Amino acid sequence: MGERGGFLKYERQDQLHLSVKKRITNWDEFYIRQSDESIKKQAARCMECGTPFCHTGDFIGGAATGCPVNNLIPEWNDLVYHGLWKEAFNRLIKKTDFPEFTGRVCPALCEGSCTAGLNGDPVTIKNNEKEIVEKAFENGWIVPDPPLFRTGRKVAVIGSGPAGLACASRLNKEGHSVTVYERDDRPGGLLMYGIPNMKLDKKKVVLRRLDLLQKEGIEFVTNADVGKNIDVCEILSGYDAVCLCIGAGRPRDIDIEGRDSKGIYFAVDFLGENTKRLLSDGAMEPMPASNKDVIVIGGGDTGTDCVATSIRQGAASVVQLEIMARPFEYRQSNNPWPEWPRVLKTDYGQEEAIELFGEDPRRYLVSASKFHSDDNGNVTGATVSDIEWVIDQNGRYRAKEVEGTKRKLKADLVLLAMGFTGPEEYLPDAMMLKKDPRGNILTGAGTFMTGKDGVFAAGDARRGQSLVVWAMNEGRKAAAEINEYLNKNK
Repeated sequence: MGERGGFLKYERQDQLHLSVKKRITNWDEFYIRQSDESIKKQAARCMECGTPFCHTGDFIGGAATGCPVNNLIPEWNDLVYHGLWKEAFNRLIKKTDFPEFTGRVCPALCEGSCTAGLNGDPVTIKNNEKEIVEKAFENGWIVPDPPLFRTGRKVAVIGSGPAGLACASRLNKEGHSVTVYERDDRPGGLLMYGIPNMKLDKKKVVLRRLDLLQKEGIEFVTNADVGKNIDVCEILSGYDAVCLCIGAGRPRDIDIEGRDSKGIYFAVDFLGENTKRLLSDGAMEPMPASNKDVIVIGGGDTGTDCVATSIRQGAASVVQLEIMARPFEYRQSNNPWPEWPRVLKTDYGQEEAIELFGEDPRRYLVSASKFHSDDNGNVTGATVSDIEWVIDQNGRYRAKEVEGTKRKLKADLVLLAMGFTGPEEYLPDAMMLKKDPRGNILTGAGTFMTGKDGVFAAGDARRGQSLVVWAMNEGRKAAAEINEYLNKNK
């Protein structure tokens, strides 16, 4: 695969980005397309390693290793190296439905287990994937492809995030009539309102795919909150099968004094409202973070997105609190290849904060214990302390405040980006579905079907908060099981 010795001949060239000063002035994607020749050289670094963990999707050391959808990475890298772009695209879509999404927002589990990264830099798999699919769009290789016949079976997919779209797309290709219900004003779920525009352009990328799916025959019903303004009985009686892809919509909260102060928002609400403002051409309206001191509580991708969005809204300062310790810069002995490397990563939001404010916004091993507010109830700051992780009498780790470290941070806006605790309960409860100990919708072992016949679940609603690529994987597998169910129950 690739060029013999290519990983020795060519250095890794990461995806190019606009400079911080340019990109923070707008909401556009800041990726710079690379030349065909440059991408070919990067693909040439994919060697015939004999141990392609990049596409395995296995679990090693308690974490996913390689691509969850089993992308045929060495194959399409080799085709790109030889200039066979269309053939590379055909191999790419054998395993993934929406590579334009994962090529932008996936953390690239594949690169973490790339053999070239064992003693050097891994192949630029994620960027290569994006370049392949964008070339396919440019050359007209991606066009609406509706099924040649309809089976007469009807399926309702509740939720239009990555799991719902993947499930709907697969079922539609089998000839079933699919209706996707979305409670928001636009379809796309997390892809539309959970990820900011500069990472995933809504009009140029997300709506482009949604338009294709509609032309292929999928019906989208928006402002349709099943279990609230859409009766559950209507769904259960009107379809031959139902798949719940409602995500893990319950954000994790923080129960401390002053939590009811004005100006404290969940990250998902903050990010979603910002995208709605952009899509309604209201980008010039006053924005929540404008000229404010912002505290983001929580790390991860969502925390980074809050940092970057606050900067583009004109924040005066941004501080990001992380309760965990600062990761090591290099793999440790207890984190060997091909496990996902648990190392320090400085993402785009932190890069922007460093250049704009002169320092990394992250404060590690710090926890908030109180919010302060003025006479009008507006948040003015937070009391925080350094913490250390100690083992309690039950053998569990718990956070312990370090004496003498209590201090107050100024804040006019606080964003809670601490993850999610599971799916919202009203729809599963209305369908009388069982839940697992974490509050996720319970399905049988090795199946996507719930305890109710003909009702399935997939994505974060079933497995808990996870990645876009895992949601797509779940949607595809659920669709295969639903198709088998429909064929058996004609």
